[in-house]
Amino acid sequence: MKIAIVKLNTLGDIIHTMPVLQFIKKKIDKIDIDWIVDKSLSSILSHNPHIDNIIKVDLQKITKNKFSLFSEIKKIKDNYDTNYDLIIDTQGNLISATISKMLGKNSIGFSASSIKNKFAPLFYKEKIDVDFEKSFVDRNCELVSKALDIQITQEEILNKEPFLFYKKRLRLNTCFNIFRKNIVFVIGSTWASRNYPKENFAKLADMLKENVMIIWGNEKERERAEWIEKNTLYAKSLPKLSLNALKEVIDGADLVIGNDTGPTHMAWALNRKSITIFGPTSENRVYQTPINRVIKSKSAVNMHKINKKDFSIKDIDPKDIYNIAQELLY
Repeated sequence: MKIAIVKLNTLGDIIHTMPVLQFIKKKIDKIDIDWIVDKSLSSILSHNPHIDNIIKVDLQKITKNKFSLFSEIKKIKDNYDTNYDLIIDTQGNLISATISKMLGKNSIGFSASSIKNKFAPLFYKEKIDVDFEKSFVDRNCELVSKALDIQITQEEILNKEPFLFYKKRLRLNTCFNIFRKNIVFVIGSTWASRNYPKENFAKLADMLKENVMIIWGNEKERERAEWIEKNTLYAKSLPKLSLNALKEVIDGADLVIGNDTGPTHMAWALNRKSITIFGPTSENRVYQTPINRVIKSKSAVNMHKINKKDFSIKDIDPKDIYNIAQELLY
């Protein structure tokens, strides 16, 4: 059997889909799995033994010029065996649905009642109902399990094997401290309202009094990271990291504390301790475990219409995060 999974972006969404790979391989003999992904994020999938081919598309090019989608599909068909028995679109937007349709006749995706985009399901041969309120992980596992007629239980998800892989090449060993707990702060995200204030991160570092390493992804985040470093004795800003190095840093951390964003979710993927800070988004987005905890502002969240002007994340007391950290660390 040969299948393709279509999940193009974002980093967190890709991570929340990846657990299905190990369950598919365990439950179905002799199955090949290709993954269609935006080339800018493809390295999050690198070295994964459960993926046969990582197939990259230029999503930025497609977004700028929709007609370039045809050349991207041609490139895939020219370079890979696309004789798929099934194409599973876990993304659920027009671009991913179109790619799924163009790759083969047997495409499956979420039904119109299960996603925000009501047009994407028109491209699927089969539509599957999945509760919109469930966590991203549960939704992806349910879609895939129904598509392949297998069962993926919550117990299996809770006992998953780490599924992010990397080449050990870290040259940041001097950033780790053998005498203190090594804690990673993830200070950025795609929306300003999802960012915990830099002042509160600095206060939290002062409370923890451990070795705090700050990761960042763009210039604004770098400036925030350097501000935090200057305003506490316990945190330092790391250089910009590749996805491979980011996996390695998070895998070596005693605790990851960060906003609702991809690098924070990497801790869950690697079975590392974490605290995810939520403001305008729902904590149901993630899979909570005894070592992967969340803290949420008091604002209500409408999963169907996220309020990007909700800055309630700033009201979360650093002391409350500190208390959870103490439970996890000691």
